[in-house]
Amino acid sequence: MSSAKKATVFLSVLILCAMALFLSDPARYAASVFRGISLWAVNVLPATFPFLFFTAILTGLPAYSAFARRLARPLGKFFGVTGAGGCAALLAALSGYPVGARMTLDLYHGGSLPREETFRLACIASVSGPVFLVGTVGGIMYQSAAAGWAMFCSHLAGAWLPFLCFGRKRRGVSPLPSGGKTDPALLYNSLYGSVISVLCVGGAIAVFSCFEEMLAAVGLFRLLPLPYAEGIVRGLLEMTGGCAALSACKTPLSCACSCALVTFGGLCVLCQQAAFLTRAGVKMLPFAGVKLLQAAVAFLLCWGICAAVM
Repeated sequence: MSSAKKATVFLSVLILCAMALFLSDPARYAASVFRGISLWAVNVLPATFPFLFFTAILTGLPAYSAFARRLARPLGKFFGVTGAGGCAALLAALSGYPVGARMTLDLYHGGSLPREETFRLACIASVSGPVFLVGTVGGIMYQSAAAGWAMFCSHLAGAWLPFLCFGRKRRGVSPLPSGGKTDPALLYNSLYGSVISVLCVGGAIAVFSCFEEMLAAVGLFRLLPLPYAEGIVRGLLEMTGGCAALSACKTPLSCACSCALVTFGGLCVLCQQAAFLTRAGVKMLPFAGVKLLQAAVAFLLCWGICAAVM
């Protein structure tokens, strides 16, 4: 049996086991799905939907192309992408997941991003925003805005440094489209696309919240020996729950672990981004490998910073 067939069989068995677990106690797992939807509705939807909508409109306006052309040279040298891609990376740093992945797809389909730059931009723009890291993780979970800013700065540095230091093969900047008339259906298309995107995000959070409850039901978390292990495992599935668990220990190490989890994103965020990036030709296995490298860099930086300020 080929490796592809073995992977298909393994995935099929996992899905059947998950379905059996759900049917064994529907009330418990339905409640976990509801918790995931509540988490999305309260913490994710208000912060994510406006940015998805605004960035969809912005990237469709001729003024964005003109602005990108002005920044093409400095941003091209800094990020190693087109001016439009550099603007997308900066907007993603302000907006958070999954805006960067969505903008990568939009720019690629719009002709403002060459195919050879899609992977690079996807990795650079795959970042969380200050609303989540500083406001939610730092302010609410760790009760420290300073810790939130330390995590946010380490997170951005971890995401960008590997490419700024080792990925500078490209020279110059690619030509950008001059920008024509505004699409008359831009408002509707932006609204429709943003609604579908944010619903996909909510669906992913709800499903992975259910998976997390299933792991708890089979006793996996009770078997974990280290005090941080449960938060890390939860965060590898869904980063918000993992950060919440880690924040019970308000130490530099727990902050660094939370920063690493947010930088990696967890399987939930990876699935959200895959919905956009695969349509731009980005291969998710190498992308996940890069995210692990970025998470390791962010962990080391955040541990050092938090050890000095906490």
